[in-house]
Amino acid sequence: MPHPVRRLREALTAVALASTALIATVPAAQAAGTAPATTATAATTADATAAGSGYWHTSGRQLLDESNRPVRIAGINWFGFETANYVPHGLWSRDYKSMIDQMKSLGYNTIRLPYSDDIFKGTSPVSVNTSGGMNADLQGLNSLQVMDKIVDYAGTTGLKVILDRHRPDSAGQSALWYTAAVPETTWINDLTALATRYTGKPAMIGIDLHNEPHDPACWGCGDTTVDWRLAAERAGNAVLAANPKLLVFVEGNQSFNGSSYWWGGNLQGAGQYPVRLNVPNRLVYSVHDYATSVAQQTWFSDPSFPANMPGVWDKNWGYLFNQNIAPVWVGEFGTTLQSTVDQKWLKALVQYLRPTAQYGADSMSWTFWSWNPNSGDTGGILNDDWTTVNTTKDAYLADVKAPGFGAAGGGGGGDAQAPSTPAGLAATGSTAATVSLAWTAATDNVAVTGYDVYRGGALVGTTAGTSYTDTGLAAATAYSYTVRARDAAGNVSAASAAVSATTAGGGSGGGAGCTAGWHVDNQWSTGFTATVTVTATAATKSWQVGWTWPSGQQLTGSWNATVQQSGAAVTAASLAYNGTLAVGGSTTFGVQGTWSGGNTAPTLSCTAS
Repeated sequence: MPHPVRRLREALTAVALASTALIATVPAAQAAGTAPATTATAATTADATAAGSGYWHTSGRQLLDESNRPVRIAGINWFGFETANYVPHGLWSRDYKSMIDQMKSLGYNTIRLPYSDDIFKGTSPVSVNTSGGMNADLQGLNSLQVMDKIVDYAGTTGLKVILDRHRPDSAGQSALWYTAAVPETTWINDLTALATRYTGKPAMIGIDLHNEPHDPACWGCGDTTVDWRLAAERAGNAVLAANPKLLVFVEGNQSFNGSSYWWGGNLQGAGQYPVRLNVPNRLVYSVHDYATSVAQQTWFSDPSFPANMPGVWDKNWGYLFNQNIAPVWVGEFGTTLQSTVDQKWLKALVQYLRPTAQYGADSMSWTFWSWNPNSGDTGGILNDDWTTVNTTKDAYLADVKAPGFGAAGGGGGGDAQAPSTPAGLAATGSTAATVSLAWTAATDNVAVTGYDVYRGGALVGTTAGTSYTDTGLAAATAYSYTVRARDAAGNVSAASAAVSATTAGGGSGGGAGCTAGWHVDNQWSTGFTATVTVTATAATKSWQVGWTWPSGQQLTGSWNATVQQSGAAVTAASLAYNGTLAVGGSTTFGVQGTWSGGNTAPTLSCTAS
């Protein structure tokens, strides 16, 4: 395999100057390699308020909060502490609280904060704007004190924080966990200092011991100077001696038994040579996985791509989750999304991580790279103005985001008032495989951030808007639905009145050979993104979905299909790679649009050939 190129993710030069764990009562650890028997069920309002509380621990492949509720890390990387700025980037443009609030509003529930050991030398942050009251409480603070502020404020909003030892110093990454200038003793002492510093502040749930070990780092070779697995045990046990409640995140390396993968992404040896920690139920394995915008790899040019990717992931790290050995956290993954290959890769990876609506918190955890737009080979969730959102990129992650935790640790008590109960729930349309729903917006003392949709008591999806299309249903079958509203603190309303809907008979309502379902992923004051799921009722070579906007919506973008609008009519045609479907098979494409006055879901037709 070609050696991975060194990533230029943290663009250090010009810029230096210038949001939820699912509260799912899914079964605790499933049997090895076995998916849950049912989808997650609703928690009570009191349970929801407590979701994600306290420090976390593990059980098999799952993460659990202090009340033994399954939780899912669904977060974002915000880099800068590891660079010569010695503080997260972007604070030259915005207040740090505004940044964190925006992360939360987008459905990210965890922040991964990379740092270097330089910050233990009393470094002063560079390029923090304090004019006009911006970042006022950061004036005069050193880097560690700024980190305290970020951890504390994240805790008040309900976000969790994972600290990542990204570099030994701000000059760059290192293959091993030590260098001539930063020996192992310094690395461990600094990790221990952080574990001690955040004792009693469970907003900071754990530490990623070292970023992207790579050759000559080995796994299980027994040479203490290069065996990353043994080094992780030494450091992890030191961290737990200082604070036994923390999670210890251990990344893979690059090579095992001649098989090479991404830096930090190869955990093939962890099954044979597991990391052994003195405190049980604290180990989480972590990997990094990237697309062609970072480096070209052989699996991207395989004739079977992207169908080959689950096998690649199973081999390198997914088996740890599938066999119920330990939780797996994809600590970094990202792409510019400029190439079709990268788009297919990200879609496949999101599906592999297990969509929240289908699997609840019995899913792999993740933090996307990156929040920052100034990552040289991936870009970020934010655009270059450090304020607006790359909604196309963010929409790819919608299926693996999760509802919020509620305020926890590091700060005050937070909002405890639940939203009002959604009213007017109605079935607005159906096909042989879908039911479309709409309801009246709930109200809240702060703000409603989303809605959870239940079919027969089982959570089947979440949405930021007031409409939802449930897909993959059986023809000529009656279903019952309720909806709950959710706020940023994780408070959940009582269930709405139930509504019943019956799908059309087989072959009707969806056109010839396929059906299509509509799901709004994100909605804001003037715009939205939505996913359309196409399901084949007969084997297809191509398909086309059509609809007429009912409320004057306008198309502004699309992905995974050729989508065109003429007047109010819209057509979407399959691409070369997703037109062929077996009976019962499905694929998705996305659209972005604007709306005013209403964003009613359209009625879709689907035809296939």
